[in-house]
Amino acid sequence: MKSVCVVLVVVLALVVALAPGGEGAIGCGTVIQDLNPCLPYVTGQGPLGGCCSGVRSLYAAARTTADRQAVCGCLKSVAQAYSRYISKAASLPGQCGVSIPYKISPSTNCASVK
Repeated sequence: MKSVCVVLVVVLALVVALAPGGEGAIGCGTVIQDLNPCLPYVTGQGPLGGCCSGVRSLYAAARTTADRQAVCGCLKSVAQAYSRYISKAASLPGQCGVSIPYKISPSTNCASVK
């Protein structure tokens, strides 16, 4: 499990470094910080645990269209890097009782998010 987490953290750091800057106030660093407790669940290494508090926090913080598009872009980048875990990652909002206006997927058009 440690090796999987180390690899995920390294790739997520690269995604943050390479992700294009948006106009949203929410950066990929915030997205990763809020969703970090979800890694064990998404990778099949642990329970849902404290993941939902991060999902809800991120949802509450994304108040503007620019924020939602920025979060979408970060999630899309992570989804592209971790397509193996996409189905569990995509199920997180529903499992946490949050309804987001897009699907977590490498093919999501974040520009259409309102």
